[in-house]
Amino acid sequence: MGLSRLAALHGVATSFSPSAGVTVPVPERTVVAVLGALGVDAATPAQAARSLAAAESAAASRLLPPTVVVWSGEPLPPALTALPPDAALTVEPERRPGATEEPPPLRMRIPKTPQATGEGTPSWWSEPPPGVHRVTVRASGHRRTTATLVVAPDRVPRPPARTHGFLVQLYSLLSARSWGMGDLGDLADLAAWSGRTLGTGFVQVNPLHAAVPGRPGDPSPYRPSSRRFPDPVHLRVESVPEYGHVPERAALGDLRQDAAALSDTVLNKGALIDRDAVRELKWQALELIVRVPLTPGRRAAYCDYLAEQGQALEDHALWCALAETHGPRWRDWPAPLRDPRSPETARARTELMVRVDFHCRLAWLTDTQLAAAQRAAREAGMAVGIVHDLAVGVHPDGADTWAQRDAFAHGMSVGAPPDAFNAEGQDWGLPPWRPDALAASGHAPYRELLRGLLAHAGALRIDHVMGLFRLWWVPEGRPPTEGTYVSYDAEAMLAVLVLEAHRAGAVVVGEDLGTVEPGVREALARRGVLGTSVLWFERDWDGGGRPLAPERWRRDCVATASTHDLPSTAARLTGEHVTLRHRLGLLTRPLERELAEDATGTAEWLSFLARLRLLPEGDGDEEAAVRAVHRFLLRTPARMTGIWLPDTVGDRRPQNLPGTWDQYPNWRLPVADAEGHPVTLEEITTSPRLHRLMEVFRAPEDPPGASTAPPGARRP
Repeated sequence: MGLSRLAALHGVATSFSPSAGVTVPVPERTVVAVLGALGVDAATPAQAARSLAAAESAAASRLLPPTVVVWSGEPLPPALTALPPDAALTVEPERRPGATEEPPPLRMRIPKTPQATGEGTPSWWSEPPPGVHRVTVRASGHRRTTATLVVAPDRVPRPPARTHGFLVQLYSLLSARSWGMGDLGDLADLAAWSGRTLGTGFVQVNPLHAAVPGRPGDPSPYRPSSRRFPDPVHLRVESVPEYGHVPERAALGDLRQDAAALSDTVLNKGALIDRDAVRELKWQALELIVRVPLTPGRRAAYCDYLAEQGQALEDHALWCALAETHGPRWRDWPAPLRDPRSPETARARTELMVRVDFHCRLAWLTDTQLAAAQRAAREAGMAVGIVHDLAVGVHPDGADTWAQRDAFAHGMSVGAPPDAFNAEGQDWGLPPWRPDALAASGHAPYRELLRGLLAHAGALRIDHVMGLFRLWWVPEGRPPTEGTYVSYDAEAMLAVLVLEAHRAGAVVVGEDLGTVEPGVREALARRGVLGTSVLWFERDWDGGGRPLAPERWRRDCVATASTHDLPSTAARLTGEHVTLRHRLGLLTRPLERELAEDATGTAEWLSFLARLRLLPEGDGDEEAAVRAVHRFLLRTPARMTGIWLPDTVGDRRPQNLPGTWDQYPNWRLPVADAEGHPVTLEEITTSPRLHRLMEVFRAPEDPPGASTAPPGARRP
């Protein structure tokens, strides 16, 4: 009983419910291990009892929880209204970046005769401006508590109107100018072309976070070294202003020829995208480019960027420099260098100053091209622009876990519990944030992360958005079945998200597919966070499992037919995704049974589309069926409709096949046509199949061929 109470106080579940009416107990050793990762000793019953007594005493002595959330325009939370009479509050407002003066503190005192409940906002309350503040409460008996006070708008910005746009993995989108993989120049070009010519409102890309260097590198964009800074591998080298002033023109020419040959192997010779080779070529070019002196204006802009990013960028760049010398696994470095604040690490900062500046410069150059891509999108009339993606975690040996080691639960990994689709559960190999460390820091790592990602985003997609509420922690060396859920301060996580999105004027999309805790979708919707709805999963599960009528879909979502983890629409319609899994030995049932069940589900959807008169071409035309699927998506009330870019050219191959590692080339395939031949961005823009599909999205009042608009014409 004591261990259960101790676990509950720290948000650690001792049981979980994989399905309605089913409760599974968590092994006691898992609970003990997770508590240990949170700094709570429960190794023996006696130690658990002492930890419980200490935790209960600390909770009883606090006048406020570690974080208090106030939603603008809503009643004050009980944490404030339950404060004792005559308590004095002092709020130290947040100092925003660039502010020249400290804002004055706000002082309030609760009257000795408290206002009756239910009378609205108390007269003693003076609401601070939106921000993350520090509040100190003093009460009788010399009691004093300091906490974080988050004052946030009631919801994130909404898309200005119903809109549609492309979903694409940027690396897969090669153009004639790419160096072996898609880059930020290609992103800007796609946004400018599709916004102006097709009237699209957004382009959603995969996470562009900094990857762990080394050969072979991890190709997954969802397992980065750092989520705080972008990966310079996405740079368009020729677009760097100093490129034209490099004196070693012959060396640059040789590198461009090598890059062209690398692209040719991908586009014409069946090779996979090789990020390691791309990185090596670009780094050689960038080494030449950074030797060119910056102009005074460029130098001033760079210095501003360094000042804005501060210690976080310096730590990230130092990690990159140390990784060049000692390898990318910081746990294998000499012991003193594993601590970013050790004297030896401080000396390394000085000794590696040139390399640190190189990596800072690369981060700045990437930031400027991210800004250019969003600017191109908005100038093309896009209502939203670029939708960036936030991965659920980081690599255990990456820059973030080194620089913010105290914020992570070491010896733990994020995953998923067993369910109907995966009886063994999942271990994603991503160390989780410690909720107690986040609270103690005022959620600073989370705030800085969001601020950086939202700087040049029209919207932010949050992978596994349920992680704002709880995550499945798996102790190191244990199977995923022996994990447990650890809860986060969801109210605080949501408030910080809403605040930063509001400051950036950005939409927020949550990937809420799969098992979702009751109440999570409702809480997200209440704060304006859009969900993700995939056509094939939208069925009336409470009424026989038939396809869900379009008018019954939720409004606050991105509606789509596919994502990076799912088969393309053409593959699903033809059943090719089933035969692919069969070839790879991933099926748990006979192929014939899987094909029959899949065909039945697909036929049910096609019949439904035909009854709705969305399939005028009739059965048997796979391309027509793809158009019908998108006509259906437009029938729903969804605020945003996502078009998987490979669907526009008939691509059959998934970008990622969950459950595989080296059996399938995950994250390394270029966009290809129906025959599997890679297609460039230039070929995509002239694809008859794409234009036939995009006719579905042309407004009825638009005359054929008149979809181009001048810059800003579609801007809200």
